[in-house]
Amino acid sequence: MAAQKSVHAPDKPQPDAARRSQRSRQAIYDAALALVGEVGYPKTTIEGIAARAGVGKQTIYRWWSSKADVLLEAFLDLGDRAARDPGADPGAAYAIPDTGDLAADLKAVLRTTVDELRDPAFEVPSRALAAEGLVDEKLGRRFVAKLLEPSLQLYVDRLRAAQDIGQVRPEIDPRIALELFVSPLAQRWLQHTAPISYEYTDTLVDYALYGLAPR
Repeated sequence: MAAQKSVHAPDKPQPDAARRSQRSRQAIYDAALALVGEVGYPKTTIEGIAARAGVGKQTIYRWWSSKADVLLEAFLDLGDRAARDPGADPGAAYAIPDTGDLAADLKAVLRTTVDELRDPAFEVPSRALAAEGLVDEKLGRRFVAKLLEPSLQLYVDRLRAAQDIGQVRPEIDPRIALELFVSPLAQRWLQHTAPISYEYTDTLVDYALYGLAPR
């Protein structure tokens, strides 16, 4: 009797756990940002995020301890995705341009900031995190450390470069100097004291660089 040939079924492709996990994370990020925009931060819940993302709430609790943590990470991811956009300059998110014209460079990056602050995709979660950070000190410190300080450091670096070539006085503290144009913009935006615009941020730069006294 001839030996029967053994036939093996083709191997089935194994699911990519890492890819599936990333898809779930992205769905959760998108759901969190969408819900905050639709119902506001107080009414956004872990259960709501889970339902919107199509995952179990235990999946969320496995990765994050609170909705604030979810939103913070989702907002960081939103910024990363904007930086990876095909039309974006890959280095633009990590440095302020240095064309040799300090005023022009600062005005350009502040105009970009105005665009972001007017974009509901950025504005809504930004306001939610800023407001919650006032009552939750731990979250507030994380918000500053992860979102604000890296951006502020870009201004410090650009101002120091300007000091190196004599465009800014050597005794100036860049960390204080940047507040002359960044802080008024943040206050006007957060407190709705007046509209924000390119003209406004251009004026802030001019006032900061050239002062108020007659030349």
